[in-house]
Amino acid sequence: MRSNPARRAALLDAAIEVLAREGTRGLTLRAIDAQAGVPTGTATNYFANRADLLAQVMHRTRERLTPDPAALAETMRQAPTHDLVTELMRQLLERMRGDRTGYLAMLELRLEATRRPELHADLSGFLTAEHEEIVRYHLDAGLPGDATGVALLYFAMAGLLLDDLTVPAILEPYSTTGLIGQIVTRLLPAQG
Repeated sequence: MRSNPARRAALLDAAIEVLAREGTRGLTLRAIDAQAGVPTGTATNYFANRADLLAQVMHRTRERLTPDPAALAETMRQAPTHDLVTELMRQLLERMRGDRTGYLAMLELRLEATRRPELHADLSGFLTAEHEEIVRYHLDAGLPGDATGVALLYFAMAGLLLDDLTVPAILEPYSTTGLIGQIVTRLLPAQG
C-alpha cells in the first residue's frame, strides 16, 4: 500500500464525489482514478479491497464534515445557553450544506451498510462512538439539556439535514433557522 497522504486524500475525496453522484454501484477504482485525474490503476495502490476503500471513505467524510477546531472554540466562548446550542445547530446545517457531497456520501455508506455486514459493523461502531462523543461534549460544555435531550436533538437534526440536503422543497414553507430554534428549545429544557 502506498503511503503518500496527499495522494490518498485526493483519491478519497474523488471517491466521495463519485459515491455522492453515482452511489455505491458507480464507485469503482477506475471511476475514482478518473475523478481524481490520475492514471488508471493508481487507486489500486491505495486500497486493499472494497471494504478497505469504504472504511477509509467513512473516516474521510468525518474529517471533512467535522467543524474547524478554532472556529468551534470561538463559538464555544459564548454562554452555554439555548442560543449557543441553536447557533451550533445552525453551523452544523451550514457545514453540511457546504460539503453536500460529503454528507451524501455518508448517506450512501449508510445504505450500503444495510447490504454489507462488514461495513455495517464498522459504520455502526463509528457512528455510535461519534454519537457518544457528541453527547459527552454537549454535557461537558454545560449546555442545556440531559443525555436524552441531546440524543433527541441529534436525531431531530439528522432528519432536518436529510430533508434539507435531499428534498429541500419539503422545508420551503418553513424557516430552517426557526425550526432549529424550536427543536432546541422544545427538546432541551432549561436547566433548573
